[in-house]
Amino acid sequence: MRFRNAMVAAGLVLMLTASGLTGTARAQDQGLRSLQTGDDSRGFEAVGRLDLGDRGFCTGALIDEDLVLTAAHCLFDKETGVSIDASTIRFLAGWRNGRAAAYRGVRRALAHPEYVYGGGDNMQRVPFDVALLQLDQPIRLPSVRPYSTDARPATGDEVGVVSYAQDRAEAPSLQQVCHVLGRQSMLRAGVVLKPVGDGLDTLVLSCDVDFGSSGAPVFSLRDGTLRIVSVISAKAEVDGRKVSLGTPLADHVAFLRDKLAEGGSRLRPANVRVLSGGSGGKFVQP
Repeated sequence: MRFRNAMVAAGLVLMLTASGLTGTARAQDQGLRSLQTGDDSRGFEAVGRLDLGDRGFCTGALIDEDLVLTAAHCLFDKETGVSIDASTIRFLAGWRNGRAAAYRGVRRALAHPEYVYGGGDNMQRVPFDVALLQLDQPIRLPSVRPYSTDARPATGDEVGVVSYAQDRAEAPSLQQVCHVLGRQSMLRAGVVLKPVGDGLDTLVLSCDVDFGSSGAPVFSLRDGTLRIVSVISAKAEVDGRKVSLGTPLADHVAFLRDKLAEGGSRLRPANVRVLSGGSGGKFVQP
């Protein structure tokens, strides 16, 4: 199984402000832990591997009995930019060591209409890098319980991520504690980290992700309940330090639900343009 690999956009500069990494540098992240057993995976059965035909895989999470939340760029062929036929996508809920809690096909796939795969600046697409998949049959199992979504977390908040990725495609991995480092705002001179606030910016996270982690749910734990506050869009580097970029959900989920209810399923084709040259921060969609 190949992992999902999108284009690399080099030449983007990531600059820090005093309210960026410094405020959370003292916080301790936890490492990845492979969820190899049923006990390990309890509570995370609704996270699954999203097999994209023969084009690799991403990660997705059930947010309703027939809806999966993932990243928009997962729905496009990385070589041609053409949208992937939804009928070739499979959601493997709780996939672990050759077995899944549930196997479902996809009836419709809807990327955010403001997301355009390829062309332009990759950074500027991250705030809309979110999609919903409608399954061909609902999943109604006591062990596979859909997650609720929640508002964006604040700078310094603890979050967690469950994902599949290269070299760990056969079982999900949990990073129980990583942190929100700030938000990313696009400026002509580069990208500046600022405290999280309103608007459609990108979350900058300390979470450990890799190819295949695209679409992975970023969780907050509030009142004893896991809620999805973001999905993983990309990995990046800031001054040599690895970070991840998450798409804040904002009103995206409600908007996409409404579009699906209206029968919308159009995915935009793309004019793929590889960006190269320059130096500074690195940006990769995993």
